[in-house]
Amino acid sequence: MKELNGKKRILILGCGGAGKTVLALRLGKILGLPVHHLDRLWWLPGWVEKSREAFDSELAGLLEQSEWIIDGNYLRTLKERLKFADFVIVLNFSRRVCLTRIVRRNLEFRQRTRPDMSDGCRERLDPGFLRYVWNYRKRMFPRVLAALSGCGVPTRIFLTPQELDAWLRKEETGNKTTSALP
Repeated sequence: MKELNGKKRILILGCGGAGKTVLALRLGKILGLPVHHLDRLWWLPGWVEKSREAFDSELAGLLEQSEWIIDGNYLRTLKERLKFADFVIVLNFSRRVCLTRIVRRNLEFRQRTRPDMSDGCRERLDPGFLRYVWNYRKRMFPRVLAALSGCGVPTRIFLTPQELDAWLRKEETGNKTTSALP
């Protein structure tokens, strides 16, 4: 039995650099679901934050849609997103993995905007963001677990990229359309 069969509203959470966006795009392709990035929803060009009211309004409209994959943490709105989700994936990778991926991403998109970000938000290495990543497992992950506790939404937590890749291979084979020969 494949865990994602019939799932139409999937949240992807995890530390910066864990690969939430890459996973969201991969699952979107496998499942044929639209992908939305909370970073793109929150940031205006030039790294200007959108107002909470505008963000919450746009997020509410998105959550009402019948199908989606949403990647991003934004703990303030997690409980609301969980009311609509039918599956949650959490990437709880080591800080080494996340920081390595952030550096690699920074080099790849240096002075350019990533596809999951708003236009005009050029890639950067911000000291505050690096501290957030460094402390994620100690400070944020327990808060994520607390929000997930008792929410009733099936949740899968991955500790390593290898564990995630093995699970994805099983999901991909279980969601491919095959035709039976007579």
